[in-house]
Amino acid sequence: MSQATLSKKMWAIALASISCLLPLRPAQSQSIFGETEIDPNNMAAIAVPLNSGGYNLLVVEQLERPDRQECWAETGSNPTTVEPLLLNFDFTGFCRRSTDSNGYSMRVGGEDFGQSHLLRIIPWENEMLLVATPNVNTQDEIVIGRTNGLADGFLKFNLLPGWEFTRRTFEDRPLGHFYFSSNGRQIAIIKKPTIDELVAGITGRSIVTLDSFPGIEPPAPETTNPDDPGVAAGFTDISGDIYRNEIAQAVNVGFIAGFNDNTFRPNDVLTREQLVSMAIEGLLTIPNTNLNVPTQVASDPYPDVAADRWSAAKIAWARANNIVSGYPDGTFQPTQPVTRAELLAILRRTAEYAQAAQGRPTTLVATNNPVAFSDTATHWAGALTTQMSAFCRVASPLNESGDRFFPDTASQRNYAAAATLRALQCSTR
Repeated sequence: MSQATLSKKMWAIALASISCLLPLRPAQSQSIFGETEIDPNNMAAIAVPLNSGGYNLLVVEQLERPDRQECWAETGSNPTTVEPLLLNFDFTGFCRRSTDSNGYSMRVGGEDFGQSHLLRIIPWENEMLLVATPNVNTQDEIVIGRTNGLADGFLKFNLLPGWEFTRRTFEDRPLGHFYFSSNGRQIAIIKKPTIDELVAGITGRSIVTLDSFPGIEPPAPETTNPDDPGVAAGFTDISGDIYRNEIAQAVNVGFIAGFNDNTFRPNDVLTREQLVSMAIEGLLTIPNTNLNVPTQVASDPYPDVAADRWSAAKIAWARANNIVSGYPDGTFQPTQPVTRAELLAILRRTAEYAQAAQGRPTTLVATNNPVAFSDTATHWAGALTTQMSAFCRVASPLNESGDRFFPDTASQRNYAAAATLRALQCSTR
């Protein structure tokens, strides 16, 4: 029996008595319960296939500790399939999971909608949607996340822009209940046909975006300074991001871009092939350098990177120029999220290459005092984080706060843009 089949059967037994159609717990007063942010890299909302058909929702949190064991593994994208590694060990203290509405609910604009909406998983064209269904069936369903495709096994939900994981709090003390939380802006709904449309024979549903959640007054827009680079970049989702200025500069330099919907998606994770592309595009912006980066290759640079893959030529060039390397098993794993430590390793080599291309020594000269991170002393990237923290602060604490670097946490787009910008600026001074 395959591991995937075994996992499916084990979850089917564990969840046999649980259904996503169970009513959610009654809403609690805002004055009693609050919420606090959770590192999105430590969270996963997963569609678990059931033997009876359909899916159940599983929410898993990766707890941070020195002897950390991974709670799940991800493969591919559009969709991303998930292997629940927590089935293979006693996950107490390593992972926190919620399998029903006692452990999660929807929160919008600071209000818990557990009483009026239930969370469920529905098929939609060639993917699965995570939706909040109102108890009043005349109201529209709220779309929270989507799998962006179908595949066998466990599927990961990607939260829609504006949604995030938060934790319920009581008197500022964290509880075990998770929220799918939104501030109430840009809510996507599954629009039901109107009576007139039904009379006309139009029965199809569609996903549309509202400016705000029905019945919730969205928070007033932040006062913005038109001279702020973050505003000038034109993105709708970085005004409150700590890296907004560096994101805007990075986009202006040209090694990273936003999306067609005017978002940057700062909290999305970056894959290994995307980082390679960013590094090379950054090198191409350095004045008076002549990089001969091919647009195609004749053979596969790695067993898991086909020659016709969009990133193959860049990966091959980066490998040939000692900017990237593969794993001990010979693979490159292009779609795997790049960790913050791996990000630093590639940026150090990128900076060294940039200095050599300008006819300068490859030694990275410190520009400031190094940072003593509390979680990297015994890590393979310990010396690397120290070095890169002293090199224009390319290495900095998670969200620029505290003394932990979180080397094994997947890098988000906002920090990756900022760190790459710092590395390029420091190597061209």
